Amino acid sequence: MKLGAFSVSLSVKDIHISKTFYETLGFTVFAGDIERNYLIMKNNETIIGLFQGMFEQNILTFNPGWDQNANTLESYTDVRAIEKHVKAKGITLERETDGSDSGPASIVFYDPDGNTILIDQHI
Repeated sequence: MKLGAFSVSLSVKDIHISKTFYETLGFTVFAGDIERNYLIMKNNETIIGLFQGMFEQNILTFNPGWDQNANTLESYTDVRAIEKHVKAKGITLERETDGSDSGPASIVFYDPDGNTILIDQHI
């Protein structure tokens, strides 16, 4: 199973302060819109998302179909196949796909310690 690009989505109190902090660690803005309170930042292959006021806790995010540069992969495991797999293994989903056969969709579930996992397919 290929989960795609990995990032940590951080819930931040002040996106401007967080941006400056992560820039001191060598991260640069890769995508997003600071005026809409979110930025995606990279340091080599490491990706973090900064999100102000969008969710309460940090999220482990996987993007099927993308590499670490948001390029479309030729081969990947569709989020609906991942959904079937985790459900078959007894994992309860907080949010399921919309029932479509292809295209963008996402699922949300929690690991045994309550950490949120988002599988978010954009293609």
